Amino acid sequence: MTRVRQIKTNFTAGEISRTLLGRGDLRAYDNGALSLRNVFIHPTGGVSRRAGLAFVDHARGPGRLVAFEYNTEQVYLLVFSAGTIDVYGNDARVATVAAPWTAAQLAGIAWTQNADTLLVCHPDVAPRALTRRDGAWSLADWSYTVESGVVRQPFYRFADAAVTLTPGGTAGAMTVTASAPVFEPSQQNTRIRIGGKQVLITGVASATTVQATALETLAGTQPTTAWDEQSFSPRRGWPVSVAFHQDRLVIGGSRDLPNRLWMSRSADPWNFDLGTGEDDEAIEFGILSDQVNAIRAVFAGRHLQLFTSGAEYMVTGTPLTPQNIQVSRQTRIGSPVDRTLAPRDVDGATLFVSRNGREIREFVYTDTEQAYQANDLALLARHMVQAPVDQDFDKARRLLFVVMGDGTIGAVTVYRAEQVTAWTRLVTDGAFRSVAVVGDDVYALLNRAGVWTVERLDDAVHLDAALVGTAAAPAAVWGGLDHLEGRAVTVIADGTPAGTAPVAAGRITLDTPARSIQAGLPFSHVIEPLPVNPAAEGGAGRVVRLVEVGFRLEETAALRVDVGAGLTDLPLHRFGPQPAGGVPKPVSGDRRLRALGWRRDIDTPLWRIEQDAPVPFTLLSVTMELKVND
Repeated sequence: MTRVRQIKTNFTAGEISRTLLGRGDLRAYDNGALSLRNVFIHPTGGVSRRAGLAFVDHARGPGRLVAFEYNTEQVYLLVFSAGTIDVYGNDARVATVAAPWTAAQLAGIAWTQNADTLLVCHPDVAPRALTRRDGAWSLADWSYTVESGVVRQPFYRFADAAVTLTPGGTAGAMTVTASAPVFEPSQQNTRIRIGGKQVLITGVASATTVQATALETLAGTQPTTAWDEQSFSPRRGWPVSVAFHQDRLVIGGSRDLPNRLWMSRSADPWNFDLGTGEDDEAIEFGILSDQVNAIRAVFAGRHLQLFTSGAEYMVTGTPLTPQNIQVSRQTRIGSPVDRTLAPRDVDGATLFVSRNGREIREFVYTDTEQAYQANDLALLARHMVQAPVDQDFDKARRLLFVVMGDGTIGAVTVYRAEQVTAWTRLVTDGAFRSVAVVGDDVYALLNRAGVWTVERLDDAVHLDAALVGTAAAPAAVWGGLDHLEGRAVTVIADGTPAGTAPVAAGRITLDTPARSIQAGLPFSHVIEPLPVNPAAEGGAGRVVRLVEVGFRLEETAALRVDVGAGLTDLPLHRFGPQPAGGVPKPVSGDRRLRALGWRRDIDTPLWRIEQDAPVPFTLLSVTMELKVND
């Protein structure tokens, strides 16, 4: 019989898949866990009970959350829902703006911000600009540069090259006739160019005839094949993605031109006049390859990056000009086509969701190869990634929040300098549907049994959907819980757990009045280690007994652990009576627990922490003393 001592110093590999239980040779086996739920993993290796969710407001229904940073001190949360944008500042709704997108279309919106304007686009809706000026919010159509009545927007030849147009005059009102059916009623009030001169369509008489007004003097009235039409219109669709790069507005793809890229003139973001190809003039080109690569996102990183349905591209040029621009395919992963998921920058790497919905990839430039690679950050935690619907990165916590299609959040601790990529799962009584990092705050859109809410992660809150309130004098009745009507909520009164209370008419009544409360839904955190490493001493093929387990804690107020005989509360205060009020003072240091019984099922973890006590908890490391029977 052998006595073995094993020390788990960190959790920097996060929760890993059961399919890796036989890979004890991996470093991730020693640094990973079988289950990590509702905890945050620190880059240094410890784990803490996650922050609670403070209730902010009711939401109108399904939607998207978007951050708007006016300046370093004024940041806003935008809640997009069907037909509406609600603007929040300091957790209070400050404005509501009517919007054109339906609930179904919100999954496909893309956006970028420049100063006081947020540009929003969707391939089936004319793009809009949301602007905050003088404290007022407004939503308007994109406005391209206009010079002498000529709009400097992109144009493209959609019709067959042999089709001609014959203008009925060279100036003013006229009839334009096509040699083949090319017109539709939706083209009214759009523009075409004949011989490079713009003409406004004022009416569509038939598929071959339109009434029009010449905005520039035409060269003649002879039939010509030198004509084109607006790239973006009700008939041809609208932009898919947008970004700013090197002082240019970049538009990536449209509904009918999915693989085309447009770049405005330098320092003139609304002017897409190609001119004669001078260095500062607009740029336009299509991505041609051996497969259809519809652009799904454009991202301004070290280079301009294009994320398409089938591959990832690098656009180079220092600076980008019509003469020196180069487009190079880097990897063949692809991005989702059923919704838009904005890539996120993390320490110079661009994190994006793969087309198959099972991977989070890190698109990063390597100086040794002078090219980009797309490393899989979910390789060890493939079970965690289930059709992501939204993502954002919290720089303060160094956490990438990935909202999954099943309503959970994959919280990934990403610290590239220390090669830390650690997954944990966040769950609540309801489903997460969107996430946004606004300044230093993280907001989530949730559906709780049909009640849609906006909630904010708060380290000082220990419950979910929580009402957080204070009063000048002790109060027994507290309102503001309409979002939890008819439910029993857990209450923390004056910092002390006070049991549960039913919500009626949006209120709860406490047995003892309190000056401050938290009232919301409890959640449990779970930490379950991997089974004994089959490649280590005391590994596979042996009967194992856990003799003693030691937990190194930091500022922890409660610990409930199962070492084979069910969950048991482990006393944290060694000497003297427990503190009054039912809330132990947080302690730091080592706490040990003896165990009995042999384990023949080597796939079963030797201990498990699970508790819903709404108090602080941090675990730094674990020491196990084992006996192994050969």
